[in-house]
Amino acid sequence: MATTREKVLKTLLTRKRCSINDLAEAVGINPISVRHHINKLEAASLVTSEEEKHGVGRPRLVYFLTEKGMEQFPSRYLQLTVRLLKQLKETLPKPMVGELFTQMADDLAADYASELELEELPIEKRLDLVKDLLGAEGFTMEWEHMDDGYHIREVSCPYYHIGQSHPEVCAIDEALISHMLAVPIEKVKCLLDGDSYCTYIVPDSEETESNT
Repeated sequence: MATTREKVLKTLLTRKRCSINDLAEAVGINPISVRHHINKLEAASLVTSEEEKHGVGRPRLVYFLTEKGMEQFPSRYLQLTVRLLKQLKETLPKPMVGELFTQMADDLAADYASELELEELPIEKRLDLVKDLLGAEGFTMEWEHMDDGYHIREVSCPYYHIGQSHPEVCAIDEALISHMLAVPIEKVKCLLDGDSYCTYIVPDSEETESNT
């Protein structure tokens, strides 16, 4: 059985923009209770609001799903993406499919790199740029310098559900990281294998060579 907050999210998914009173009527609870749930959903970055003119008088607040809120209902988009990938893999040779994913990452990295002077930056500055870049693509990444080099961890991945059926998508972030750092990286853990996060290692020897 759906919770009240799930009902609020589902209402915003179907109606797009609703006032507190609209939501109260749709969900079947009083406006004060709706406002309580909305505050929780806003704190979780699932819902946001803006003022909207509504007839004569003061504008009213209307609420709508954020991108993160939309991701709570990925099924239709996910099904379409999976079908497209399935058709792609049935049509093209396997090596060509892998090359396509790698080329996508290279093109994306090239777009960012063209605006930056990466060669002039130390490895840690580049790692921070990669973190921001992956964040813009929907990843949550952190890095740490350890005895055997720099460890890059992807705590969350927007491709996780697709990757379960089509692990080729992992080539995108791997190629993107390697391109932006301008050094080879080694993947030692993967979410798809049941690990808590994906982990890449940049050995210190590679880092030293890239900055000499």
